[in-house]
Amino acid sequence: MDLLSFARGPALQWSLVILVLGLAWRLAGVLLQPQKRDFSAPRSTATVAGAWRMILRRMWPKPEFAAGSAVGTGTGYVLHLGLFVVVFLAAPHVVFVKGLLGFSWPHLPNTVVTVAGALTLAALIAMLAMRLASPVKRLLSNFDDYFSWFVTAAPVATGLAATAHFGGPYETVLAVHILSAELLLVWLPFGKLMHVFLVFLSRGATGAAFARKGAAI
Repeated sequence: MDLLSFARGPALQWSLVILVLGLAWRLAGVLLQPQKRDFSAPRSTATVAGAWRMILRRMWPKPEFAAGSAVGTGTGYVLHLGLFVVVFLAAPHVVFVKGLLGFSWPHLPNTVVTVAGALTLAALIAMLAMRLASPVKRLLSNFDDYFSWFVTAAPVATGLAATAHFGGPYETVLAVHILSAELLLVWLPFGKLMHVFLVFLSRGATGAAFARKGAAI
């Protein structure tokens, strides 16, 4: 079995199995945690509205911090929007999902996706540079931060290389790209990248709790 066949076959199957089981384990650990009973009378019953209000308002920093965090916030939006375009709107990825799940959606032209991928990689490099340049961020960073950065950057970089037919035989570069994406899938449930699945759940729960207590969001 050559490298590409391995990446498209056993490696893909096992990475999806680990992803699904890992997500089920992490989500069960969050959702099945025992909750302390709140004996205070609710000051508001608009908990759903409070949840959505927290989700939407935390999409941008508070005015007091906006100026000082503008570069980081802008870089983060470039990163996340770029990843969305690359992961969900690239033609090969749409075809992959259709083969795996049986349904698809429209994709963007390859040129647009390539530009989005280049911007995403640039944002990743910029965020790593800002982390390394900040003494406080360096002190707070651990293996999870750097490895999560690597497993996110590797599929983007190898995808761009495969698109450009750069770095070696196309089949080999494509196989490395697929394997790097599978490494990302395996790591997703176990590191800080789990925030992809928990960010809105946690913000919504916080907003609902604040609304119940009558606290301003």
